[in-house]
Amino acid sequence: MDAIIKPLRTGKSDKPSEIPASDIMAAPLKADAPRPSREEAELAVKTILSYIGEDTAREGLIDTPRRVIEAYDELFQGYRLCPAEVLNRTFGEIAGYDDFVLVRDIGFHSHCEHHMMPFYGKAHIAYTPVERVVGLSKLARLVDIFAHRLQTQEHLTAQVAGAIDTILQPRGVAVLIEAEHTCMSVRGIAKEGAKTLTTRFTGAFRDNPDEQNRFLSMVRGLGI
Repeated sequence: MDAIIKPLRTGKSDKPSEIPASDIMAAPLKADAPRPSREEAELAVKTILSYIGEDTAREGLIDTPRRVIEAYDELFQGYRLCPAEVLNRTFGEIAGYDDFVLVRDIGFHSHCEHHMMPFYGKAHIAYTPVERVVGLSKLARLVDIFAHRLQTQEHLTAQVAGAIDTILQPRGVAVLIEAEHTCMSVRGIAKEGAKTLTTRFTGAFRDNPDEQNRFLSMVRGLGI
């Protein structure tokens, strides 16, 4: 399915998106792309088990390589999905609504591309529509697509904002992501409970500090 970019919105700064179109307009994994077989992937898991000192022939580990690859198929399904397709359907019956739309507390989990360890938390997204809006569940689905890939939190934040900005063409986008990274909570410095916050603002949110502050206040439940 080809994604459609809608006409340029009005009232937005003309700074171009820094997210490559390839991040948004197509799934990274092509059906005909060469890659290892499932058997080769399971053998790689078996090799890692041997490396850490395990006996791969013992009862509890006989099916572990298969289970790991099946889990990876689920955890990294974002490589097979196209972000633009999620945002393609919009609705125009909004009675002239011209304020921003905020969806907060979108739970997600992802994996750090440096250690392949989980990080998880919440995403908060706002955008100011021009004539048409997207279904609210689609914003949560967009987060899931990007999160189900190896990531950094910074890149995840920029990708979510960039996709909404490019496809929906709103007057502005605001994204705040807060997450705990197990690569620093259960290994290394081992600081459990430490949270990382990242933001990305475009258009009216980037150009107007009052809109940024109103977004942040609403995310924190401090009113409008």
